[in-house]
Amino acid sequence: MRDLKRRGMTSVPELSVGDGALGYWAALAEEFPGTREQRCRVHKTANVLDKLPKKVQPDAKRLIHEMYMAETKKDALEAYDEFLVRYRVKYPRACECLEKDREVLFTFYDFPAEHWIHIRTTNPIESTFATVRHRQRQTKGCGSRLATLAMVFKLGLEAEKRWHRIRGCVLLPKVIAGVKFVDGIEEQAA
Repeated sequence: MRDLKRRGMTSVPELSVGDGALGYWAALAEEFPGTREQRCRVHKTANVLDKLPKKVQPDAKRLIHEMYMAETKKDALEAYDEFLVRYRVKYPRACECLEKDREVLFTFYDFPAEHWIHIRTTNPIESTFATVRHRQRQTKGCGSRLATLAMVFKLGLEAEKRWHRIRGCVLLPKVIAGVKFVDGIEEQAA
């Protein structure tokens, strides 16, 4: 985070999306206070399902999916509560895993609906770097620093061919200006 500042990032990000890595969130709070948090739905889903028996996982996954795909935050919270009611007694560890991040699971509802597909998960970014990690493992190191940078650059260029454009990019100035969104829709001034 300090390096981002040192390289010229002066404005505080509106939102940061990530998994439960505590060091990341602590550094973010220290260097960019005011940045809102959104937990990655893919990581959270995997973490919760990991604490459930295999036979229960399909139904639990359906409820978690309902949370993240609901049209409104109210509907998402209803699915969230349904999950807790259904599983708390038999599977308290799964419910504790879900509950500990309640405040940062649904932040995306306060941003334009067009952006939701991009800000609910970190997987598009992680899959790009997974390719780099895989190649590095296969080559057993890349030799010099320059060779490593060249490899990462070339792999990035290849990955870029499959990237999707950001939906609703015209709404970014509104987000930056602090325009409020409720359930993905711009709040109209009274």
